[in-house]
Amino acid sequence: MYVHNLNPVALEFFGLKIYWYSLAYLLGFIFSIFYSKLLIRKGVIDLDTDVVDNFFSWAIIGVIFGGRLGYVIFYNFEVYIQNIIEILKIWKGGMSFHGGLIGLVISMYIFSRINKINFIDLSNLVACSAPFGIFLGRIANFINAELVGKPTFSDWGVKYYNEELLRHPSQLYEAFFEGLVIFFIMIFFIKGGYHKKINLSAIFLIFYGLFRFSVEYFREPDNHIGHVIYNLSMGQILSIPVVILGFSIIKYGKK
Repeated sequence: MYVHNLNPVALEFFGLKIYWYSLAYLLGFIFSIFYSKLLIRKGVIDLDTDVVDNFFSWAIIGVIFGGRLGYVIFYNFEVYIQNIIEILKIWKGGMSFHGGLIGLVISMYIFSRINKINFIDLSNLVACSAPFGIFLGRIANFINAELVGKPTFSDWGVKYYNEELLRHPSQLYEAFFEGLVIFFIMIFFIKGGYHKKINLSAIFLIFYGLFRFSVEYFREPDNHIGHVIYNLSMGQILSIPVVILGFSIIKYGKK
């Protein structure tokens, strides 16, 4: 059993608070930049390293705007439409991976068109580095005591300050599978040379969707949404088309 007593504020200077959630996004982008350049230098992705620096701001805009708007639309539209200013307070949490994915894809498409680079190469590069941000983001969710897991009846669990029961640390499950495991799966495909025949972004989409769908069974659905249909959460429903898209890219990617 672990008693949760973590502070969502990482640092505070003269009244200015820096949250772990914000640091997670910042560090995720920084690690992604260095790793992306490493993949390019090793010849895994056929792009120039300057592309990484130039795309950095586009990626931030796509992920943050898409992630926030996705959360607002998919998870809490009625609340935010009545409190518009709350949409801007991203440091309080409330980001949707699926919304961030849509925003990122849009930014990649526009960037690749403007700079006349291969969209597939850019998407493969982003897919390889994405696990960094996902891992750190889920750790931040755990620190914030948000997106908590379902109750567990074993000694393995987390006890939050306002509850007596123990819950699955579902945020850590997601950090492990959606972050670390996918990262090493991508390395496996690269080391084995499979990335020359199979689209890496498709591999990422398939495994993310499958892991997210599975781990959601240990995660408490949002109180205001609950299970949407057939005992499935919103996260599970949104993950289904992600998996389908991944397999479609493998089958029809060359076309």
